[in-house]
Order: sequence, then C-alpha cells, then structure tokens
Amino acid sequence: MTETKIPLAGVIGTPIAHSRSPRLFRHWLTTHGIAGHYIPMDVAHENLEAVLRTLPKMGFVGANITIPHKETVMGIADQISDRATLIGAANTLIFRQDGKIHADNTDGYGFIENLRNGAPDWDAKSGPAAVLGAGGAARAVVAALLDAGAPEILLSNRTRVRAERLKDDFGTRIRVIDWVQAGNMLDEAALVVNTTSLGMVGKPELRVPLDGLRKGVVVTDLVYSPLKTNLLLAAQEAGCVPVDGLGMLLYQAVPGFERWFGVRPVVDNATRAAALR
Repeated sequence: MTETKIPLAGVIGTPIAHSRSPRLFRHWLTTHGIAGHYIPMDVAHENLEAVLRTLPKMGFVGANITIPHKETVMGIADQISDRATLIGAANTLIFRQDGKIHADNTDGYGFIENLRNGAPDWDAKSGPAAVLGAGGAARAVVAALLDAGAPEILLSNRTRVRAERLKDDFGTRIRVIDWVQAGNMLDEAALVVNTTSLGMVGKPELRVPLDGLRKGVVVTDLVYSPLKTNLLLAAQEAGCVPVDGLGMLLYQAVPGFERWFGVRPVVDNATRAAALR
C-alpha cells in the first residue's frame, strides 16, 4: 500500500489563540474530503526564522502569517511576489519542495472580493476612498484600491508620519489628512475603510466623528470582533451600505488554501458560519 504525506499548514502569530482561521480551514478540508491539517502556532519574534526553516522539513506546505510578523517575514523569505514587495508585508507563505520560502500577500485580494460580495454595486472609480490607519493592513487596502481604479485616497493615521511614508511609497493619488480632521474626509468619500484595530473587542473605540456619513456610501471595517462595530452600526443608521470585516478574512484565505491543498474553496454562508462557530 502506498501512503502519501498528509499536507500540513497553519497560521503563525502572537497571540494566536483568538484566530478563526483554523475553524475556517477545518471546514474547507472536511467539505472537500482532504486529509490535511491546519494549526495555530504562537511563535515569538526571536524564534520566527528558525520555525519557518523547520516547518518544510516537518511536512508543512505553507503558512499564513499574521500580527506581528507580516513585515518581518519579508526579510526571511527566499522569494517575494511583486504584490508583497509593493505592500511591504506578506500574509501567505508557500514552502517549495526545495525548501525555499515564497512570500505573497492576499490581503488586498480578500479586501476587494469582500467588498464586491457585500456591496455588489460598489465601483472603485465612483469617488474618493477614505482610509483610516496606515499600518500593514492599510498598505494592502491602498494598493488594492489604486489597482481597482480609485481616483483618490484620503488617508488619516494617528501618527501622521506613517501616513506620509505610505504616500511616499504609493504616489500622488493619496492625500494625507490630520487625524483630528479625519471626520471631514467622510464628506467627500464614496467608500470609508477602517483598517485600524480601534473598535475591536478589548481595544479603544474609534472616536472619529461620523456625522459626515452620507446615504449610499459603502462603509467597511476590517475589525470582525465584534462583527458589527460601532462604525458599521452608525453607517447602517445613516443609510450607508455596511460591509463587515469577516469576509476579508475568508476571501484572503482562498488563494493559500488552493496552493497548499490543490482545491479552490468557495466562500458561502456555510463558510461564514464555520468561521463564526
């Protein structure tokens, strides 16, 4: 009898116990009848490279990378996609058969797919996008929006210098707004995106004034715990189109699952239910 190796993958971060990715991957592996496993791994910064070099020898075919390692892995990977290079961070690693590590970033793909699913009438070209935050997630969002044809991105971050750095990297279609003036961006935005952790369970609230929200504007929050943040509740009340952040987590996982396990999974109601279980 010939037995093939059982493919292994996982998600690396610290902390990691809160991650919904293992539930999501377990659902897809079960749905497709694949004899594989996906596990959470809490890895400290100083151990990251040693762990990543060891995983391929243990039968791992890849890994997702989350906070706080998305930028650090860029200095460890042997090959980096153009997309990850542009964003300056990676969330998906593919372990090649020769042991080399290929780094990619699927966050932007997940963000756009989630918007297209949650707000089918949304068109990136319809007007400026207001983006709150300038971290790794914001960089993926900005790259995806520019690629989709957004005419202008209004960017505000609590530390202005970080927003200015992002503008330097991505060009003239970005206009930086002081954090104290962030509420004013909403008056002219066709899309509003919160990429910060503000509003997440255990974090401070997002205290940007939201009275500038206009009916019909698409509002999305990358925070998905809680699923309906105060930003999304305010958007709903103002007649906006609210899109929660869970879909981005689900859609960004699709390309990685396909590369590691050979099947392209579908994001549907059962997928959402499995991730929320």
